[in-house]
Amino acid sequence: EVQLVESGGGLVQSGGSLRLSCAASGFTFSNYPMSWVRQAPGKGLEWLSTISSRGGGTNYADSVKGRFTISRDNDKKTLYLQMGNLKPEDTAVYYCNHRNHRGQGTQVTVSS
Repeated sequence: EVQLVESGGGLVQSGGSLRLSCAASGFTFSNYPMSWVRQAPGKGLEWLSTISSRGGGTNYADSVKGRFTISRDNDKKTLYLQMGNLKPEDTAVYYCNHRNHRGQGTQVTVSS
């Protein structure tokens, strides 16, 4: 059974930073690309970033390019999202995503 557990969210001031983590189990983590998505209040899911299975390739949505960095540790079966220069519009529940499986998410709230 695929399990994804996100953590690291919280309340931060505008311009601040957070590092999200996603612990994965139930599948061969190192074989698959992984993604981060988010859902802001009253809005649909927004794709943010994808990293290749070995971490050599990354892609970002324009909304986070240059501010967020996706990474992974295949030995630890963990996905990361380093977020910087956070803005109030980044307030959302953040999820890691594997083939349409997501965890419970972690709340990020950015105050102005």
